[in-house]
Amino acid sequence: MNERLLKIDGINLCTDHFGKPGDPVILLIMGAQSSMIWWEEEFCQRLADAGRFVIRYDHRDVGRSTSYEPGQPGYTFEDMADDAVRVLDAYKVEQAHMVGMSMGGMLTQMIALRHSERVLTITLLSTSNFAPHLPPMEERIMDFFANMEMIDWTNEESVVKFAIERSRLLVGSKHVFDEENVGLLAKKEFARSDNSASMSNHALVSGGESYLVRTREINVPALIIHGTEDPIIPYEHGTNLAKEIPSSALLTLSGTGHELHYDDWDLIIDAILNHTSTKA
Repeated sequence: MNERLLKIDGINLCTDHFGKPGDPVILLIMGAQSSMIWWEEEFCQRLADAGRFVIRYDHRDVGRSTSYEPGQPGYTFEDMADDAVRVLDAYKVEQAHMVGMSMGGMLTQMIALRHSERVLTITLLSTSNFAPHLPPMEERIMDFFANMEMIDWTNEESVVKFAIERSRLLVGSKHVFDEENVGLLAKKEFARSDNSASMSNHALVSGGESYLVRTREINVPALIIHGTEDPIIPYEHGTNLAKEIPSSALLTLSGTGHELHYDDWDLIIDAILNHTSTKA
């Protein structure tokens, strides 16, 4: 890993990068309650080997970035969108291709509107603009997250078990759940986390509404990637984004859930490389 701990505007942001500086930049923005390691190293390296300079980073309250007291996030979604630009500034990158998953896809939409001059293209995986007419997450997922207070965040076994059970719920019928790999990633995340309990703050962050109602104003090419069996953000959210964003294309992952599964990597990586090859 090529980790850097950036100290910017009174906060710490932990980043990592792959590839050659000077190649077109892809900034990977992960979802809620997940550090950058869920953009797996092999996934990042494959993008880099194809001629991209890939940056991933920890959001506030996960990994080694600044954490806040559980239940008291001292920031908004607008602040999190600005963090992505802080990372670009630290790497001296004027413009980048933004790739966001789940909450990271929501932030990507905000960045495309809030900092449009910094964005070349966007790729939105398993995400939404959360328009009110769209279906909610499945009840079994809501029930699972409602029991997070039972987790002992100081105990590796407890935290790893939570991560495994969470991922097991999110996998689609097309894929075999890889418990061993998820467990290894969860252990790695626990070991490098400053305060595991703080990840729950992401569910309490406010803001963003004024941007998400303006999705149709996004004026950069957009690639939407969504699984047909996503239990958190149902597939209809992806098709809605494809209708809302003028210059967009939809890649449907049949039988895929809310996941970045290894078996889909070939398709996803090829699509991202193709999408990001038209802009210097």
